[in-house]
Amino acid sequence: MSEAISPKQLYKEGKSAYEAGDFHAAALSFEAAAQGYLGMSDEVMAAEMRNNRSVALLQAGEAEDALQAVDGTIAVFEAAGDKRRQGMALGNLGAALEAVDRLEDAGEAYQQSADLLKEAGEEDLLIHVVRSQSALQLRTGRQLEALGTMQAGLERVDRPTTKQRLLKRLLNIPSKLLNKS
Repeated sequence: MSEAISPKQLYKEGKSAYEAGDFHAAALSFEAAAQGYLGMSDEVMAAEMRNNRSVALLQAGEAEDALQAVDGTIAVFEAAGDKRRQGMALGNLGAALEAVDRLEDAGEAYQQSADLLKEAGEEDLLIHVVRSQSALQLRTGRQLEALGTMQAGLERVDRPTTKQRLLKRLLNIPSKLLNKS
């Protein structure tokens, strides 16, 4: 008689598959874990697994499926009062929207994500989102806005790393040059 695999074990399998670059297997494990958590009435963990699935699907090149996977998770985290996970889910939504060329919506999701991650004190996650938002702005021909976004993101960091302080100084050079004109 075989025992059912726990959602926690399915998550671990998904994480291992993801780290090994087997994104399809990871997505399947995360979906199974989500179903397991739903069976235990743990909607927050189910939403977390769906977010993990979304990331894996994006890595697998399945943007539409990634967008569907993240759907509804933001509301679950908001209802739970979990700003960190809500911010992460908005960042994942932004990435999925960008991958399906809904660029304006992606920019809005990134901005909401950055705001929530700042509120939650998640500076490392915030920098990742700001970097994605800035890259999107560059992609859409808004170079000065991209520069401003990255600068503003770095200004939000209370305890910048050495690398972040250096980047901040480098980003100030174009501003100084523009102000001298």
